[in-house]
Amino acid sequence: MKSASSSARPAAVPALRRIVSCTALACATLSASSAFAASPDATSDAQEADLAIQAKPTTQWTGLWTRQTLLGDIGGLRPWLGKYGVSFGLSETSEYLANLRGGLARGATYDGLTTMSVGIDTQKAFGLPGGTFNVSALQIHGRNLSQYYLGTLNTASGIEADDTTRLWELWYQQSFFNQRMDIKVGQQSLDQEFMVSQYAGTFINTMFGWAGVPSYDMPAGGPAYPLSSLGVRVRAQITPSLTALAGVFDGNPAPGVGDAQKLNGSGTNFNLHNGALYIGELQYSINQPAEGQMDLGQGKTSGGLPGTYRIGVWYNNQSFPDLRMDNTGLPLTDPSSSGTAAQHRGDYSFYAVADQMIWRPNPDEPRSIGVFARVMGAPGDRNPVSVSANLGVVMKAPFKGRDNDSVGLGLAYIKIGNHARASDIDNNFVPRGSETALEATYQYQVTPWWQVQGDMQYTFNAGAGQNPNDQTRTLRNTFVVGVRTNITF
Repeated sequence: MKSASSSARPAAVPALRRIVSCTALACATLSASSAFAASPDATSDAQEADLAIQAKPTTQWTGLWTRQTLLGDIGGLRPWLGKYGVSFGLSETSEYLANLRGGLARGATYDGLTTMSVGIDTQKAFGLPGGTFNVSALQIHGRNLSQYYLGTLNTASGIEADDTTRLWELWYQQSFFNQRMDIKVGQQSLDQEFMVSQYAGTFINTMFGWAGVPSYDMPAGGPAYPLSSLGVRVRAQITPSLTALAGVFDGNPAPGVGDAQKLNGSGTNFNLHNGALYIGELQYSINQPAEGQMDLGQGKTSGGLPGTYRIGVWYNNQSFPDLRMDNTGLPLTDPSSSGTAAQHRGDYSFYAVADQMIWRPNPDEPRSIGVFARVMGAPGDRNPVSVSANLGVVMKAPFKGRDNDSVGLGLAYIKIGNHARASDIDNNFVPRGSETALEATYQYQVTPWWQVQGDMQYTFNAGAGQNPNDQTRTLRNTFVVGVRTNITF
């Protein structure tokens, strides 16, 4: 949503799809998440074995409908900048979503996101091998369906956020040992590399990107779109199939009381004073494309059906209040309570993610079916959400001649922590339980630079059974339909 609480980002905690900066030979395309979109980290993403479909090289001597970007080489500007190691990307995502039943009210809204990024290859720019500088900014506009019409925990769109123009990421990355290791330093958004499911990126709902546990349990919703935090991330390729990521970041991207996105409205709050967030992840990939072969979904691979499996853990070393008990062991609602919540040292979560292609009739053709699953858990005494999970299936090239289309069916689940539920009972509120969202979507690639996506979402037990505007009442199940369009300039 565009309004936020002080303790956790509300139902609008998007995760952005991949944005690959344009040069004369490669240009920015939006893939998905969301969820919606995006890593400006084109260089590092290309080194990581995953299931992302990369943009093919192209000549700018192509027509409007076949070029990779709407503006092409901009009269030679892109290739000229490319000679000096400078690349840039510009994309616009617009969507119109409508709630047809249930929730807070029936109605429809428009939401939009403009993403801008500039990258510099330091070897081309001034002779330093292995270096990449990146800066990106967001211009967010429109009105959030989830905030005004739904009231659900699973936010309908991954681009929902407060209207603003803000800095998003600002970092420098240096590779070592023949690109087997790299270090990234600066303002970073964790949803670009950690906890990612490539197949889940097909969907629009936020919780297929930055999932329910970090969205609601991390301070300010964590360093994820549209926020980021200062930190250091190290990545190393241990074996051809095994990659390790680890990082330490500021523990709260928007400290203070109130809407986290307004507390850091410009994205320039370079905070280092609110504890530390530690995160680590192991990635194991099988049957990935060999060097020189075409990527998954676009042609030949190294043989077998590809997959990527991830396990990870994060830990925040700040103190977190108990959601039910006071510092004397009594419920906070007890007349004898001290009124001061018990404090827990640190917060943490374990997670696992799997992406696996399960069917491909011809390895030389893009048609395939892949499945994904992701589960996360966190302690229920200090966190509003104790479990979140996603699973689904995605088919690439569902029809003959539609090689770049995708169709998917996904499920997102959120379970309320036991202390938050007990507190509801103590306060005579409707006790929250769990919420499940089912999404069906189709991505239609009109041109290489223009994608249109139709979408339907049905949410069961909306609000986990409780109306956020009146905690003594329930919400009816919601049914959302809409269309999104992505244009890469």
